[in-house]
Amino acid sequence: MKAAVLRGVREQEIEDIEIDGPKPKEVVVKVAAAGVCHSDLHFYNGTWQAAFPMVLGHESAGIVEAVGKDVTYVKPGDHVITCLSTFCGHCEDCITGRMVLCQEPEVNRAPEEPPRLHKGDEFLRQFARLGSFAEYMLIHEHSLVKIREDMPLDRAALIGCGVTTGTGAALNTAQVAPGSTVAVIGCGGVGLSAINGAHIGGAARIIAVDMLDSKLEMAKTFGATDTVNASECDPVEAVLEITGGEGVHYSFEAIGLKIAAEQAYQMLRRGGTATVIGMIPPPQTVNLLGASFLQEKRIQGSSMGSNRFRVDMPRYVEFYLQGRLHLDELISQRIKLDQINEAFEVLETGDIARSVIVFD
Repeated sequence: MKAAVLRGVREQEIEDIEIDGPKPKEVVVKVAAAGVCHSDLHFYNGTWQAAFPMVLGHESAGIVEAVGKDVTYVKPGDHVITCLSTFCGHCEDCITGRMVLCQEPEVNRAPEEPPRLHKGDEFLRQFARLGSFAEYMLIHEHSLVKIREDMPLDRAALIGCGVTTGTGAALNTAQVAPGSTVAVIGCGGVGLSAINGAHIGGAARIIAVDMLDSKLEMAKTFGATDTVNASECDPVEAVLEITGGEGVHYSFEAIGLKIAAEQAYQMLRRGGTATVIGMIPPPQTVNLLGASFLQEKRIQGSSMGSNRFRVDMPRYVEFYLQGRLHLDELISQRIKLDQINEAFEVLETGDIARSVIVFD
């Protein structure tokens, strides 16, 4: 099969590789669509370290091609969304409802077993246990969720990461309350989804913060009531002014920048909560004024929208089909697999929300 193989920083080419057959609890998925996400970009451009060679891609949807022994959840022909929050189902994190934090190794193949992906004798890693920049994926059955067949798969793919990360941060992690005030820093795919989630959650005022007017205009479609261009003013002062000097109940950092996380905290009113969604690269630290904690302000992280993806993702599908979740507007362009490097270049400029690879 054809796949985009990353062999070093910015060294990615389309290659013919081999995929193993499914072992117990494994599923082969024919990829229909895969979003090009900032999480992939971080490893493509070296912002985060990676082990090479690797097949990137994790935001995807497709159709089950084959299943291994003991797989009971899906069958060939089922439409599915994949998710990097692979869970074991019995560790402390899973049984306490925080499956997104599961780190059990049993969902991987053992070192003595043949690799899921290879090229001759060369072992190829799967990013996030998925590797969806390929025609097929071989994954654990706990890495996917069934969805209704009338859901367009190119839009379903977006739910696999960016939408679940942003919408879930608002609905699950922060639990935005009806009538509250919200600020979202960064209006890429994740930030726009956080705005959408806050709108679904009933926030009364949602302030979108970005440096591009085009993205701020798009944010209004997703539910933003106010916009702040951070290239023209101090975004913290602007948010405080919009809220009459009080600050917001909830803020979200959706870029992955130290300064943006600090600004998200500084925008809070008394008792407010800042949620950091973006991947701030190591070894950077976030600095906060210690005395401000006396106002019961909080800052927290969010991993993949604190999802329970087999519950959340079908609900997001319903939200989309009801017209409440905006997925069509997130897709900036549909491309082929051999255009993947150009998609990364455009993503780095910040000019688009999402490129989606569509497979024949």
